[in-house]
Amino acid sequence: MTELAPCPICKSPYAYEMDNLLICPECGHEWNPQDNPISSDLFVVKDSNGNILQNGDTVVTIKNLPVRGSSQSIKAGTKVKNIRLVDSDHNIDCKIDGFGAMALKSEFVKKA
Repeated sequence: MTELAPCPICKSPYAYEMDNLLICPECGHEWNPQDNPISSDLFVVKDSNGNILQNGDTVVTIKNLPVRGSSQSIKAGTKVKNIRLVDSDHNIDCKIDGFGAMALKSEFVKKA
């Protein structure tokens, strides 16, 4: 049995074949192994609606987000300008008025 290539998006080793495609069960990505692979240094960050985010974008929070160490929370609908994408658990670095530097998860924002 031949070893299949890991998922180019999430690097999961559990990809499986279906017809002429490879499918990742962890992130749902489907790709043709004959196509050029996605560059390994490129990562994609998507908002809660599936829109691809880029550095410098403006996003809006979709729910109230508690801030660790503070009695206040970031309210739903707060606009966050000039985001910076990072490859970590919280994949958005930004500055929020009244709170300062923050790290947000992309699943709690939508592109403005």
